Amino acid sequence: MDLYDLFFLLSLAAGFLMAFNLGANDVANSMASAVGARAITVRQAVFIAGILNFVGAVFLGSHVTATVSKGIINPAGISDPQLILIGMFSALLAAALWVLIATLTGLPVSSTHSIVGAILGFGIVAGGPSVVQWSQLGGVVLSWFISPFFAAVVGFLIFSQIRRRVFMAENFIHSARIWGPRWMALTMVLVGFSFLYKTPVGERMALAWYQSLVLVLALAGVVWLLSARMAARLAASVAESAEGVEAIFRKMQIFTSCYVALSQGANDVANAVGPIAAIYVLVKQGTLLAKADVPLWLLSLGGLGIALGICFLGHKVMATVGEKITTLTNTRGFAVDFAAATTVLVASKLGLPVSTTHAAVGAVTGVGLARGFRAVDFGVLGRIVVYWLLTVPIAALTSIIIFQALRWTFL
Repeated sequence: MDLYDLFFLLSLAAGFLMAFNLGANDVANSMASAVGARAITVRQAVFIAGILNFVGAVFLGSHVTATVSKGIINPAGISDPQLILIGMFSALLAAALWVLIATLTGLPVSSTHSIVGAILGFGIVAGGPSVVQWSQLGGVVLSWFISPFFAAVVGFLIFSQIRRRVFMAENFIHSARIWGPRWMALTMVLVGFSFLYKTPVGERMALAWYQSLVLVLALAGVVWLLSARMAARLAASVAESAEGVEAIFRKMQIFTSCYVALSQGANDVANAVGPIAAIYVLVKQGTLLAKADVPLWLLSLGGLGIALGICFLGHKVMATVGEKITTLTNTRGFAVDFAAATTVLVASKLGLPVSTTHAAVGAVTGVGLARGFRAVDFGVLGRIVVYWLLTVPIAALTSIIIFQALRWTFL
């Protein structure tokens, strides 16, 4: 077995670990608000998110992914392909270890930023500071502030609107019947545009803007009709109270959480399989290409790892995001999902690298602040922010240590 084959096998194991951690940490955020608001149980969340993430990763995930994650380094600046081989493995392992540590302590971190930091670390050692795409790194740093702040603002506004239009109305249930389906239709607009413009399937469809608009509006109309019927049926069986409103929004929140889980599987699986794809190309071609064909079995490996991560460790991060930052009800949870999904979609269209983790935590905080500062546990929030700030430097340092040890051993 030569060096390439050895590190390809090792990278499969490290990639599976990264996918496992992705499910346990990043993807757990998609169900955190639904669990915290008691719309579904942890077991139901694990089952739903596990299936939807696997489907999203395998059937909607990119079959052509950049071999150097996020373009954080320029591989042309590293002449020896064996250095890239060992470096990509080091980055994958370093990122996986950091996300695993964060998951075991129940704190949400970004796997995207972990990979970026790890690749940055080995890139500086292997090729010097000149190989780093510093503008890309600047965008990552900028997203630390933009995505949670934007999600917090949207979450604050959405929940304030629900509270004003529904909870301050003379007739709670009637207002919920009217506004609930409207929010669901608006959510479908968001879901539709997200899948048309943020997934490989949508990109392959290549619809013109007016075709996309007609399709999304038609789907939104169908969702509005179905939601209106569901809300009417629920309204007939609940009391005229705040609890009755929450019962109507409970079903709606499950829909928004399912959307986040499916889209995360489709978009985030590249964090686990991107570096493996780089190694895969090096093994097959002997050189690193700008793009790499990702075989279906590799996407399946990533999808399986994500699903198992949710099953075994997902409850830890779900508890932190869904319960410890602020108390969530179904209306608040709906606002959280809507804000997080909106943030990720808008940022993606603007070309900003954002983390769903950061958006989810920001949205939870914004919804909590809509009820006053006392509604937010700033101690928990502070620990989360510290972990966010440590992600890139710790992943980079760990990657450097692993890379140097492997280079001295094998080269």
